[in-house]
Amino acid sequence: MNTFFDFEAEFVDSLRCIPMAVRMKLDTCGVKLKLSHWMQLTQPERMVLVNMACTTAAETKIYRDFLQKLITEKTGNPAGELAIDTHPAWLDDSQIPDTVREKARELQIEISLEQWQKLQPFQRFALIKLSRPSHENLNFYPALKEFHIVDA
Repeated sequence: MNTFFDFEAEFVDSLRCIPMAVRMKLDTCGVKLKLSHWMQLTQPERMVLVNMACTTAAETKIYRDFLQKLITEKTGNPAGELAIDTHPAWLDDSQIPDTVREKARELQIEISLEQWQKLQPFQRFALIKLSRPSHENLNFYPALKEFHIVDA
């Protein structure tokens, strides 16, 4: 898995935003990290969170514990908690989530099930996050281009 997507290029050097790689790990380990928390971390601490493994149950626990300790040291309180989805949509290639389908339709784009199935879970995660109503969605179309769903 690439650590960063091309559509994240404008903030990768500074890591002023929480990259998708970390956001996926947050959903996996059940931590709600606010941007204000992220901004209190040093650049090396942010890179540790980008590069740290969070795939197996053991890695996920280590990641969560490390992150909560770090945030508690910085802010005096742990970050909030998220419910962990035992069957996250980004691992399901049998159906396109409604939010992704609807966001694509707003752009007059139809994503086929075959296209969805060809995506890696990390790419599906990004499209799901970028299609949520609470997100600015500025990178949804660039992500579709990067993932070869639409022509560049």
